[in-house]
Parts: sequence; structure tokens; C-alpha cells
Amino acid sequence: MVVPTYNEADNIAWIVGRLRTARPDVDVLVVDDGSPDGTGDVADELAADDPAVTVLHRTEKAGLGAAYLHGFRVALDRGYDVVGEMDADGSHQPEQLHRLLDALSHADLVIGSRWVPGGSVVNWPLTRKALSVGGNIYARLALGIPVRDVTAGYRVFRRATLEAIDLATVESAGYCFQADLAWRTHKAGLRVVEVPIEFVERVRGESKMDRAVATESLRRITRWGLAERGRQARDVLSKARGRRERPA
Repeated sequence: MVVPTYNEADNIAWIVGRLRTARPDVDVLVVDDGSPDGTGDVADELAADDPAVTVLHRTEKAGLGAAYLHGFRVALDRGYDVVGEMDADGSHQPEQLHRLLDALSHADLVIGSRWVPGGSVVNWPLTRKALSVGGNIYARLALGIPVRDVTAGYRVFRRATLEAIDLATVESAGYCFQADLAWRTHKAGLRVVEVPIEFVERVRGESKMDRAVATESLRRITRWGLAERGRQARDVLSKARGRRERPA
């Protein structure tokens, strides 16, 4: 499991401990973006005590997507057949990871979803629920992807999936990274499965999500959606032109 961190010194030992207890067979790769609060030092201490934990130290905060891409490349280089992602703040409960891993037997990407039947959120105000639901509906319609929680960040991928979606061409660095990879997986003809999870709002530390991040994500998704609709329209016109020009 790839766990990106920035200023999560209060959470990282807690969440890694829970993950290692819930799934002793799962290795952990912490990707720290130069946290000034000492998160990287805490992670190094965990790694020194547990060979299943390793740490990547990055020199600057370059965005969630960039951290995940770095972690994915390292995991693939190390030969892992299954690569997952989760937040360090406790919102993704390690005790529910088995749901995602079990579903991977019949999927190429499994998403822990808040917005499928059985999924839920804890300690969210109604306004934030409405924003998340509305944003996911918009992304689903804009991208034409049958996923109810396209922005969710609790996921497991098959190695072959990450190889098929060409990570080298992924440019999204913020929270739209999640929508980008789900969309790429769907376009590649691979199977995306959602399983319900209980998402718990963080109780320690500050959220990295703000209005600017959300706005940028919607802007990118809109651009991708318009480009995809344009491509589809050109395909339809090309096929129609081919039929007209075909000799009787």
C-alpha cells in the first residue's frame, strides 16, 4: 500500500500500525513530500523497526498525484503484482482493506466507495456531502464513466492495470488524479469494481482539500470531458463520411 504524507506526524505511526495489524501480509510504502513537521522522521523510525515498511523522501510538496505516481513506479520496479493506495489520516480504515482485496479477484481496479449502497461517511456536514456527491455525478457524466465515487482514494490495482494505463503520460497532480486513473482504466476496457466502505473524517491534523484544489479538479475534468466528446463526434462524422463515400 502506497501512503502519501505531508504533515501527518500525528497520524502516520497510528495508521501504519493499524494497517500492519489488519493485514500483516501487506507491505507499506510511505511517500513523504518533505513534511516540515517531521513526518518523514517518524516514518523512518517505523521502517527501522519493521522490514515491511519503507519510506521515500521527496524534497518538495508536488501534489498528491505526483506522490502516488512515484510510489507506483517504485512498487512496480520492486515486482509487486498488487499495488494499493490509501490516505494517512485514518479516513480509509485498514480494517476494511480485505473488502478491496477480495474484490480484486474479479476486477482490474477496485475502489473503496462512499457512494454505493452500503457505503457511508462519518462526521461530514451536509454541505460537504452534497459537494462530494455533486462533484462525482458531474465527473461521471463529463467523463462517461460508470463509477459512483470516481474521486475516491482508497484503491487497489493489478500490476497489469497500472502498466496498461501508461502512467508516464499522467500529468494530473492534485485530487483529480483519482478521476484520471479511473477514467483511463475504464477507457482501456478494464473492469472497475466499487465496494462499500465507511469513510471517517480525520480527527487530527488539517485537511489538504480546499476550494482552489476542488476548482482545479473540476476544471481539468471539464476539459477532459469536452475533449472526449469532441473525439467521439469526430469518430461519428468519420464513419458517416466513410459510408457516404463507399461505392454502391
